[in-house]
Amino acid sequence: MTAPFRFPRFFVTSPSPCPYLPGRQERKVFTELTGPHATELNDALGRIGFRRSQGVAYRPSCAGCTACVSVRVVTGEFVPNATQRKLLRRHADLEVVACRAWATDEQFQLLRRYLALRHPSGGMAGMDEDDYADMIEHSPVNSLIVEYREPAVNGRRGRLVGACLTDRQADGLSMIYSFFDPEHSSRPALGNFIIMDHIMRARDAGLPYVYLGYWVKGSSRMAYKTRYRPLEALSPAGWRQLRDDEMAATPPTL
Repeated sequence: MTAPFRFPRFFVTSPSPCPYLPGRQERKVFTELTGPHATELNDALGRIGFRRSQGVAYRPSCAGCTACVSVRVVTGEFVPNATQRKLLRRHADLEVVACRAWATDEQFQLLRRYLALRHPSGGMAGMDEDDYADMIEHSPVNSLIVEYREPAVNGRRGRLVGACLTDRQADGLSMIYSFFDPEHSSRPALGNFIIMDHIMRARDAGLPYVYLGYWVKGSSRMAYKTRYRPLEALSPAGWRQLRDDEMAATPPTL
């Protein structure tokens, strides 16, 4: 006899400094993703603004602040602008392969270069090989890592220039974490290309959304998310499309 589905237990973290808005404190509510129904639970929580980190689903629960807003791109209606089309052509020669979620040293070395230049003081800056393997491999849901490589030369596999840990949910792709070579002068805006590639992958798979995590209006670190439209935001009344004037504080330019 199958045991009944157990409603998850939720916990709240202690307050800590907010990484996006100076002078504020962040707090998260979270639950474990375990057991035979982990995938269904992750899908359901994703639709109400939760994100996955290894075997945990979490979302902000900050006292007196609702600045973090869950956002997702509507894949069937996304039309790249002129700059984005140019970017797609620029990187059209990259070899893109969706692999099982397995950590490699090549990926880790790329991540180290990315963090050193883009987020040297961030919470992930001190990650070692084991930490990285845990992030990639410890997933109770349908996860994969998408690799972006330069063309092969003389039969040898091309250099890894980007990667993204991605969850496939029932209604879309959730981009858990992406990283890329930030010093590759002939490969500008790789992070933007990775997002557009995910939008097209989701659309081709018949998935209506790409989940981009949280957007904070006024945070320069989050501004890039408004470049992909239509962009829906989760409100107390449900998901709704953001208007241009609502995103005006973060201009959608590459």
